[in-house]
Amino acid sequence: MPASFQFLEDVALADLAFDAEGDSIQELFEAASSAVMEAMADPATVGAIWERRMEHADGDLAALLFEWLSDLVYWKDAAGVVFSRAEVSLIREGDIWKLVGTLSGEPVNQTTQVLRDDVKGVTKHLYRLHQDHGRWRVRVVLDV
Repeated sequence: MPASFQFLEDVALADLAFDAEGDSIQELFEAASSAVMEAMADPATVGAIWERRMEHADGDLAALLFEWLSDLVYWKDAAGVVFSRAEVSLIREGDIWKLVGTLSGEPVNQTTQVLRDDVKGVTKHLYRLHQDHGRWRVRVVLDV
């Protein structure tokens, strides 16, 4: 089954919630990244003239995903960009997971981009990453 995400209408009334899942932890990170990008803008309407590479390491997958998704929000605010692509690579070295990610996008442009919510942050409210029947799943609530 392919990785996916679904926005949830009735979970966080003042915020935006989604569930993401994948057959692997890699697919889960990709699906969650796509959800955050889609929450901000339609990636199909965003170019790729801006790029930023990041590296993180953590023994806790939930903390690593939280930090990565928070990067998307940080760079949206710090650089004034929205994203067309997020590439993420995960490698396990003993008890530590290493993430190398690249965000691609362009500065916000209301005339050419379909902009959506102004995501202010990733919250810990209802945040849960787990494996269920062989699928990796996460619930995320975004502060908008």
